Amino acid sequence: MKLLFLLALIFLPISYTVGQTISKNRVIILTDIEADPDDTQSLVRLLLYSNQIDIEGIIATTSCWMTSSIHPESIERVINAYAEVQPNLLKHEAGFPEAVALEKLVKSGLPKYGMEGVGDGMDSEGSEWIIKTLEKNDDRPLWISTWGGVNTLAQALYKIDKTKSKEESARLISKLRVYTISDQDDSGIWIRNNFPDLFYIVTPGDDYGSATWTGINSFIQGIDNTTISNSWIANHIQQNHGPLGEIYPDVAWGVEGDTPAFLSLIPNGLNDAEHPEWGGWGGRYELYKPDFSKTKKGGSIVNIEPETRPIWTNAIDHYIRYIPSEYGRTVKKDTAVFEGYKETLWRWRDDFQNDFAARMDWCTKSYAEANHAPLPILSHDEHLTVKSGEAFSLDAFDTLDPDGDSFSFLWFNYPEAGTYKKTINVNGAENVHIAYYTAPAVDKEETAHFILKVTDRGTPQLSSYKRIIVTILP
Repeated sequence: MKLLFLLALIFLPISYTVGQTISKNRVIILTDIEADPDDTQSLVRLLLYSNQIDIEGIIATTSCWMTSSIHPESIERVINAYAEVQPNLLKHEAGFPEAVALEKLVKSGLPKYGMEGVGDGMDSEGSEWIIKTLEKNDDRPLWISTWGGVNTLAQALYKIDKTKSKEESARLISKLRVYTISDQDDSGIWIRNNFPDLFYIVTPGDDYGSATWTGINSFIQGIDNTTISNSWIANHIQQNHGPLGEIYPDVAWGVEGDTPAFLSLIPNGLNDAEHPEWGGWGGRYELYKPDFSKTKKGGSIVNIEPETRPIWTNAIDHYIRYIPSEYGRTVKKDTAVFEGYKETLWRWRDDFQNDFAARMDWCTKSYAEANHAPLPILSHDEHLTVKSGEAFSLDAFDTLDPDGDSFSFLWFNYPEAGTYKKTINVNGAENVHIAYYTAPAVDKEETAHFILKVTDRGTPQLSSYKRIIVTILP
């Protein structure tokens, strides 16, 4: 059976295989590792996706929680553990880099807090590396995934502004994409004020309770929170999963608070990092200037100031879950309605936690012993155009699972991701390979996003997606 499946993959129609070829996202990590165990947790997870994301730097920095020290040696410790499991990871997917290559990417920022480390004479190995990486002959955007303070990036921008022409500065800055886990030093607002065209995702201020990213570890009333429980972490991540599991620390303040800064860089069919407004594993964000009167102080030393320009920040989803049904159709809509910014992230939480758990299994298990995500295959393009009132169908009949597991389909409209904000319900069943819809009447061109989620019945259960964007004409 496994041989027949592999042969089927080889002889897939070229339109399917080409359609699934995705350019990797580039990223540099800024981490205040050792300020909180969650940086180590997030780094463990990141390395398990190092074959799907191009890691181009991991820079040790300060933050408001650790103002005068940096710990590159702690980054190297995680990479050393990765080195022991990298050969086994390659049994499951290609492209996991050698540990020696990752070690060369570990750099240091200055052991200074915030704007104290920005200005003339404040260059560091880390800030110089950001500039060097930006200057590479690579047209892809460069993401700066910021888990602590952002002053190493601020210094790089300061130097670019002082030493480059306006045209070259604009070209380099246009390639940058920044996601910061709230503001953990006072250089974040300085960057946003002084580089108004810089692509920047953040919940401003230091009040973590108001931040979208906290959806990764918030206890949500009315749902099953098992996949962020300490017992789940112990069983699926820490114990009997090799060296990376052994160094994955216990939760102290919140599990993996930094992980949302790179979750949307993972190519899973749902994520599109260039479109934060579309939503994905890292949450959903919209571009606007936040109301400063609603910005809360969270208790750190970070200065809170009003935003002077639009930023990518908190967005609200109106979320109704599909839940299992024991008899008849296998899924049904929940009666509970969840609404808020954290919902844009935790709605995917079980999926990305199970995916993480499966990759931890890859550290020690053979291919046959572990689970691998299904491969959704559409029978049509991912972009369709229809007219008002027109019937159309979405189909994924040729979907496959690499382990030969059975799998389930789920189709749903994601109204917040498109311009047409009303929910478009499926005509009939949403849990079969083909879904039937009717385009709503519109008086101007609109877009609607439809998500296919395919979930296998392996252990742990894994989900993959396809996003179909339908343009509706009057």
